[in-house]
Amino acid sequence: MIRSLIHTRFKLLMLLMCSILVVIPLVSVVTAWAAESSCPGDVVPGIGAHSYILMDSQTGRVLAQRKAWTKRAPASTTKIITGIIALETGNTDSPVQVSPKAAATGEASLELKEGEVLTLEALLYGALLCSGNDACVAISEHIAGSEERFSYLMNQKAFLIGAVDSNFINPHGLPAKGHYSTAYDLALLARYSLRNPHFGKIVSSKTKVINTITPNKKRYLYNTNQLLWGTVGANGVKTGTTVEAGRCLVASVTRDGRQLITVVLKSPDRYRDTLKLLEYGFRKSKNTLDQEG
Repeated sequence: MIRSLIHTRFKLLMLLMCSILVVIPLVSVVTAWAAESSCPGDVVPGIGAHSYILMDSQTGRVLAQRKAWTKRAPASTTKIITGIIALETGNTDSPVQVSPKAAATGEASLELKEGEVLTLEALLYGALLCSGNDACVAISEHIAGSEERFSYLMNQKAFLIGAVDSNFINPHGLPAKGHYSTAYDLALLARYSLRNPHFGKIVSSKTKVINTITPNKKRYLYNTNQLLWGTVGANGVKTGTTVEAGRCLVASVTRDGRQLITVVLKSPDRYRDTLKLLEYGFRKSKNTLDQEG
């Protein structure tokens, strides 16, 4: 009798779990379809990016978008969530020893060597300014013990922020099956992260000199985000480039007390697209204020 009851409850539990597994992706698809269908925000002509979004940072309002809820490879824009998790959960003065795995991580890198010791803050500058993939692995291992456990933290954090159409497999954004995000989600992650003054200071820095504790040496870093050099009010946040993702850019610009966030994914010219969106956003803001005045 008891065994039969347990067996029945087990079958009901399995049925419930299967139902949840079916419903969750269905809800995600329906949500994305509804968001695209309702078309919040305008369509800005002349934008070449496959997906883009223009968001008001203060209100979270979508001012313009195209395919902002379409899942795409985010490349190194992934490092936005890596950075904010490290800042919120780690001690930036903590020493971090570079593991063999971190040192062997290729593509964009700080050329870290196995056994080197740097502070967590130095690694964050390396990850967010010059897109060091090796720095991201070192950060993830320091915070969570492994890349795999860190990716769990990334997905948990993204969900809590509201970025429900993202799934992160690694901390750097190198191509991986099942690693994706959307323009809307990346805007949400940037909006949240920029509220952290330390994060804002890092991503708005054009250059930085970081010190290695062991051995004692310096590294000179230059931000890959070219907007910081020629755009009034530019204060972040992250570039990204892979063959699959194309050229991507999450940007933030503040003028006259108003901060706009843009995301362009798979763009033929990410800076041109970003500047067009920003011009549209600030012009629209001025027109609105003139009408209200």
